[in-house]
Amino acid sequence: MPAQAPLTAVLAGCGGISRAWLDAVRDIPGLRMVGFVDLIEDAARGRAAEYGWTDAVIGATLGPVLAATRPDIVFDCTVPEAHVSVTTEALAAGCHVLGEKPLADSMAHARTMVAAAQASGKLYAVMQNRRYDPNIRRLRAFLDSAAIGQVTTIHCDFFIGAHFGGFRDRMEHVLLLDMAIHTFDASRFISRADPLAVYAHEWNPAGSWYDHDASAVALFEMSGGLVYTYRGSWCAEGLNTTWESDWRIIGTEGSVHWNGGTGFRAETVKARGGFRSELQPAELPAVDLPEKTGGHAGCIRDFVRCVRTGETPETVCTDNIKSLAMVFGAIESADSGQRVTIAG
Repeated sequence: MPAQAPLTAVLAGCGGISRAWLDAVRDIPGLRMVGFVDLIEDAARGRAAEYGWTDAVIGATLGPVLAATRPDIVFDCTVPEAHVSVTTEALAAGCHVLGEKPLADSMAHARTMVAAAQASGKLYAVMQNRRYDPNIRRLRAFLDSAAIGQVTTIHCDFFIGAHFGGFRDRMEHVLLLDMAIHTFDASRFISRADPLAVYAHEWNPAGSWYDHDASAVALFEMSGGLVYTYRGSWCAEGLNTTWESDWRIIGTEGSVHWNGGTGFRAETVKARGGFRSELQPAELPAVDLPEKTGGHAGCIRDFVRCVRTGETPETVCTDNIKSLAMVFGAIESADSGQRVTIAG
């Protein structure tokens, strides 16, 4: 398929997050929205009008819109509970699918969706927009250069006093289920390692405005002998981290700190022999990867490029299910109080 081959897409789920997707779509040459679906049909109609797709087919259910438009791609911005039905229906109709995180609301549904994608021969990938932040790309390039040797340990902190109101205040496992997928996926992206086991603990601190546990710690055993630890809270007032977390990565030849934004600091071993090694500062070179950056836009561009070229997206379901397994493994461990093995 030519690099700029015309493609058509249907959007399922026209809530607030769909704007981030449509902002990106309108800047991709040759990609045209032909359908909008939402349980509240007026929401679908309104989103289509807002972005100027006035000739698009509007519907409250996906099937009739797919039949009327026969699109190349379905963008799934529905709630997690609907991902399994939307994705399997779209794949069965011969569409490629890019869906919002998390991949599914359970590991059983996730496996069903992965199997459906493999049987269909179509691409199914997940929106992991944090991977397309230019700063995390810079960090991974630095680690790939082996400037700090072999990475052995990764620690991250996520502390934000998030007063959402609404459904999140009532959710069980709100931090692990709704937010940690981003951070856990980032740990895999940074380390190029996969999860093997986890021990996690959740709690709801005094003064919390959430009904259920909004704080958690988790220790993951990863492939290659790497250990990854996560500390997080959505009811931590003061000294908040960035939304991308605060990271310390330790290697055999040095360490690097990343504040989740543009702040980096690294030191490497200059000489050994004393009680503490002599250290020297290290710079993280800038990287120029415009096609791999841009948050939602970067992820969508990469997916569309893969549809056109036949390549595999970074966030393809067969890989992303490993990040989802970290979430459900941590929840199982927190519920049971036991170390949980994460199936490959």
